[in-house]
Amino acid sequence: MRAIGKTGIIVATMLAALSTQAADAADVKRTPAGTLKDGTAIEAVTLSNAHGVSARILSYGATLQSLMGPDRNGKIADVVLGYDDLASYVDHPNFFGVTVGRYANRIAGGRFTLDGKTYQLPLNDKTNSLHGGGNGFDKVAWTIVSAKSGPTATLVLGYRSPDGDSGYPGTLDVTVTYTLDDAGNLGISYDAKTDKPTIVNMTNHAIFDLGGEGSAAGTYGHRLTIPAKAITPVGETLIPTGALQPVAGTVFDFRGGRIVGEGIRDGRDQQIRYGHGYDHNFALDKGLTAKPELAARLEDPLSGRVLEVLSTEPGVQFYTGNFLDGTFVGKQGHLYRMGDGIALEPQKFPDAPNKPSFVSARVDPGKPYHHAMIYRLSVAR
Repeated sequence: MRAIGKTGIIVATMLAALSTQAADAADVKRTPAGTLKDGTAIEAVTLSNAHGVSARILSYGATLQSLMGPDRNGKIADVVLGYDDLASYVDHPNFFGVTVGRYANRIAGGRFTLDGKTYQLPLNDKTNSLHGGGNGFDKVAWTIVSAKSGPTATLVLGYRSPDGDSGYPGTLDVTVTYTLDDAGNLGISYDAKTDKPTIVNMTNHAIFDLGGEGSAAGTYGHRLTIPAKAITPVGETLIPTGALQPVAGTVFDFRGGRIVGEGIRDGRDQQIRYGHGYDHNFALDKGLTAKPELAARLEDPLSGRVLEVLSTEPGVQFYTGNFLDGTFVGKQGHLYRMGDGIALEPQKFPDAPNKPSFVSARVDPGKPYHHAMIYRLSVAR
């Protein structure tokens, strides 16, 4: 047997290290996704790691079109609802996986007052403004600022929202940064700068089925944990009253984990009747934090897939797809109905600009907005 020698050992060690780094690297791939009616070209950017987790993002709406991950048997499936083609996102919008803004969730009457001036937003949710008022960040073409592979795959998208856009004050320069690492962490960071006082509340509106989108079992059998001892109860139009309502002893107590379907039809609870199921903001015990902390944990006992949602924001909206009524034909021809997906949207509280007791959504010049969140996919064995 021939001795390798010191030089050979060093070379072998370096080659092994390089091989390990290559295996752990996350990749970025850009492909054409179609063209808007005004001729704007839209791209799809896929971030993927070495363990079967990948995310496909459209530059239209800065949209998370797919999130793929293995189950306990290694079978890969897409766990977010949506469409296979760009045209469906344009022609049949339903917030599937999109970036929502300027203000995620509802603002009562579409009105808020800032420094003595009242602003009126479009009304696209009966008497309220929802997710930006109907022509928000989910319906525009974003610019791909950068896309690069590495230990963490990174995609940066940018958009300039002009002063007065959908009634909001201030020119807003926004970036959304998607990252994917080898551990299955899909990070999404929102950053915005303004030239005059305004309000900002951005998040992602992915709707999940951890059994795989369109699965026969749906999501009512998923187990959900939310570390929150209170919700912000709502009135008939789903606007918070301004109070905090303890979850103890109610179907909203997810602190120890519970099956989603256990309480979703409990008509004895007025809040469930208002939301046609769950469509409520949970006031997270952690509050507003400097770094992302746990906002929710969702597990599918059948597939073993686990999704942890982490965020710097003080609230998370839990929505059980109550308005999916069978009129939306999604990926692979799947007909989406109530219970086919769950949204967990980290955020400032709904209608915060009109509720002084809530964490403020105000953003000023020289004091940029920042929200960092993580979708962490794993498997429970």
